[in-house]
Amino acid sequence: MNDKLNNLLETYEYDGVGYHRGIEFESWTVAVLNYAERFDKIEKLERHNLTDEVFILVEGEATLILGEEMTCVPMVKNKMYNVKAGAWHNVKVSHDAKIIIVENANTSKENTEYLPVTFVG
Repeated sequence: MNDKLNNLLETYEYDGVGYHRGIEFESWTVAVLNYAERFDKIEKLERHNLTDEVFILVEGEATLILGEEMTCVPMVKNKMYNVKAGAWHNVKVSHDAKIIIVENANTSKENTEYLPVTFVG
C-alpha cells in the first residue's frame, strides 16, 4: 500500500496456530482463532465476566460448547454467534478452521474464570 492508504487503512491476517489478537481499537479487539492441538481435547470451559464474545466461522468446521451441561452448537460459516458475558463456553475446531473473534480489548485471564471438564465428542 502507498503512504496515503496506510493512513486510511490497516490490514491484518494470521495463519499461525491458535488464538491471536489482530486489531485493537479503544475498547474492542478482533482476533483470529485457528486450529491448535489444545482443541483436540476440551479440558475446560471459560467465561468472560466483562464482555460478550462474538465468534464467526469463516473456514473449516467448528462447534461451540455452551453451559455447564456442555450443549454443542455446530457453527455455520459466516453466521455470527454472540456468547453472552458470564456464559461458560469453549469451541472445538477442525484442523482447517478459522474463526474471527470480537471481544472487549481488556479481556484477560484476570477477568476470565475456568471450569475443568471432561468432554466426550
